[in-house]
Amino acid sequence: MRQLEPKLAEWLEAVNAQVAQLKAAGFEPTPISARESLANLTRNFVEPGPEMTVCETLVLGGEYPVPVRIYQPAATEEGSAKEKAAIIYCHGGGHMAGSVSVYDPICRRIAEACGRTLISVEYRRAPENPYPAALNDLISVVRHLGAALDKKGIAHNGRWILMGDSGGGAMCASASRLLQHQPHTIDAQVLIYPSLDYTMQTPSIEENGRGYLLEKEKILWYFNNYLQNAENPRQVSPLYGEFTRNLPASLVITAEFCPLRDEGVEYVRKVREGGANAELLHFNDMIHAFLNIENLVPDACGRVYRHTAEFLHGL
Repeated sequence: MRQLEPKLAEWLEAVNAQVAQLKAAGFEPTPISARESLANLTRNFVEPGPEMTVCETLVLGGEYPVPVRIYQPAATEEGSAKEKAAIIYCHGGGHMAGSVSVYDPICRRIAEACGRTLISVEYRRAPENPYPAALNDLISVVRHLGAALDKKGIAHNGRWILMGDSGGGAMCASASRLLQHQPHTIDAQVLIYPSLDYTMQTPSIEENGRGYLLEKEKILWYFNNYLQNAENPRQVSPLYGEFTRNLPASLVITAEFCPLRDEGVEYVRKVREGGANAELLHFNDMIHAFLNIENLVPDACGRVYRHTAEFLHGL
């Protein structure tokens, strides 16, 4: 029988009561409310991350100068990890919310756990910048990041790991889908409860689409704000793209009570069938976005960081 983690279940009961009150009062979501909600959630439940060297720069060369924040944990500063592939991180937020600043504590934890330079991408967000602006920003970073790091005097080996959660995971998988058809510099991707199916057809959308923080109607609202130019949702979904052996090795992290659960599981199956390596890490008692509520579920969050480091070991 499915069972939520007890502290999570208690917290969700209060959240759902508050959501019901807002809906009864006629609340309508806006980009501002979405951004403030994710920022407040993360600020309230994730403590500041470990100290390390942090700097910011612009990645030039694409259609838009992409701001990035660069994290260098002690291991990279000392030189022992400078030749490892660096992590390019795309924050979550349904393509509308989240930011480099909101995800600062999470990115610090990932960089520290993996002992790698991490580059957090401040990509353009919908609805002001609909598809494919954010995806173009990520591909631009992949192609031109080396020059930006050289300018800052940050050592690297020209190889990258794509990593992102939710909508950020969608961007990473979409970039990998495009780059697999050409020589690329991506060694691996780590997708945390990723959004991979813009058609919203998997069973878990219905099973977990109400009462577990991320709701079906909110997902549809996100997608309508992101895909504004009559895109075919199936054609732009990573889940329905071509899967070849040129895809990077993939770690996909899913949660039992997440509406996006099934598309993550199906993506792993398709990556394997296409001839590339894929691994699934599933949490039986978690919900979507649990990294953003770490104080409630510290053990699960710690497991994500440790397992990611183990998966990337040797790359």
